[in-house]
Amino acid sequence: MQVSTTTSAPLDTHADTVAVGVFDGKDVAHDTPGGELQALLASGEAKTTFKHLAVTHAEGKRWIVAGLGARERFDAERARVIAAKVGERARELGTSQLCWELPHHSDDYVAGGFVEGTVLEAYRFDRYKAKAADDADGIKQLCISDHDDRAKTIAAASIVAHAANAARDLQNAPANDMTPQALAERAQELAGEAQGVTCNVLGRDGIVDAGMGCFAAVAQGTYTEPQLITLRYEGPDADGPVLGLVGKAVTFDSGGISLKPPMKMSDMKFDMSGGAAVIETIGAIARLALPLRVIGVVGATENLPSGRSMKPGDIVRASNGTTVEIINTDAEGRLVLSDCLVHAQAQGAERLVDIATLTGGCVVALGSTFAGLMANDDDWAGSVADAASASGELAWRLPLHEEYAEKIKGRYADIMNAVEDRKAAPITAAEFLARFAADVPWAHLDIAGMAWDTGKSYAGKGGNGFGVRLLVELARSMARR
Repeated sequence: MQVSTTTSAPLDTHADTVAVGVFDGKDVAHDTPGGELQALLASGEAKTTFKHLAVTHAEGKRWIVAGLGARERFDAERARVIAAKVGERARELGTSQLCWELPHHSDDYVAGGFVEGTVLEAYRFDRYKAKAADDADGIKQLCISDHDDRAKTIAAASIVAHAANAARDLQNAPANDMTPQALAERAQELAGEAQGVTCNVLGRDGIVDAGMGCFAAVAQGTYTEPQLITLRYEGPDADGPVLGLVGKAVTFDSGGISLKPPMKMSDMKFDMSGGAAVIETIGAIARLALPLRVIGVVGATENLPSGRSMKPGDIVRASNGTTVEIINTDAEGRLVLSDCLVHAQAQGAERLVDIATLTGGCVVALGSTFAGLMANDDDWAGSVADAASASGELAWRLPLHEEYAEKIKGRYADIMNAVEDRKAAPITAAEFLARFAADVPWAHLDIAGMAWDTGKSYAGKGGNGFGVRLLVELARSMARR
């Protein structure tokens, strides 16, 4: 979708459909010459109730009057929601070019929300269907009309939303196609496209030679080549701490020897969602030309049962020398991440965020409203939480505590990869990862409940690219300091 902005009135654009929002207690700010929009409101067919839509025709265009609800409650997330609702209706009406008239006094986050909601809602994944959507269908162009020049804000929002959709492509692809090697190829492709980005990839032998015993143990059950993907971005006039983004990318997770139940196992192609978010976040940061340095590390592998798979009771050694007793082979994500966190620090990361579909316990605790956030540094946790709030990809901080850390101490090794009683599962998993973050400010995002099928109006089914908006906002906040 092409996204642009204009200071011209919607009536003067080439759009075939115009969307106009109205707040409670307010009239239409800029009506058509014939007063059709206010008349629609006066008749009761249009309402100011949030998400209520009404359609009319005037001056050779379609007009969608959208209820925005109470002004004091309207924020960027509500902008995304109403933009998605309008986008859906506009597509039903055969819209090709849509123009949103930005509500007066909207800040940049709200302006960006209208773009994100429209672009995210328009996403379709139908490449494997015999009758894919016709290229002529759907909104091709979105224009944001405002009195002020919003070009920079709108362009940035478009970059981030399209990056999230690119992550969704990676998520939604089946595991037989989206292998670790295919994910690495996408990272290498991005490095070839985006200025300031380089990519290095290690295969199985390189992972073993690097002493990454935890990562290698997960990968040993599959005959598909694992990949350690390292992306670097060097921004113009880069300054400040090096941001390290670490993503779990288990392209299919059967659970290994500790086999998962068959119901919904097909969704385990989404277990690479954290890695997808990291890769496409790096691309968005580069396109925004943010003045900072970023290292992205993605551990990509399958977790499958075979005659050579790791077994419960095995002991493996991570690249920092820590020995790990395998209690459950389905607690594989933290094993992959442990070596990736150490690798990110070795590459120069001075602030760390890992993002992973890590525990079902986080879904039980927080559902699909908040990601779980755990951290070893209060200031850094605050920065990540602020980025989550600003981006609309919400995160709720859960505690780390020495009693949780005590639970992962091993009987035969330094630590265990799982706690059998399953109490505080998201937190004990984070305590495991904290051992590999060492003294570097680190935050862990458990996105198991957020990565797919969240029911959002702008990203309801399948992968939703969660984490891209949050991580880009975090990078922006670091670049502004």
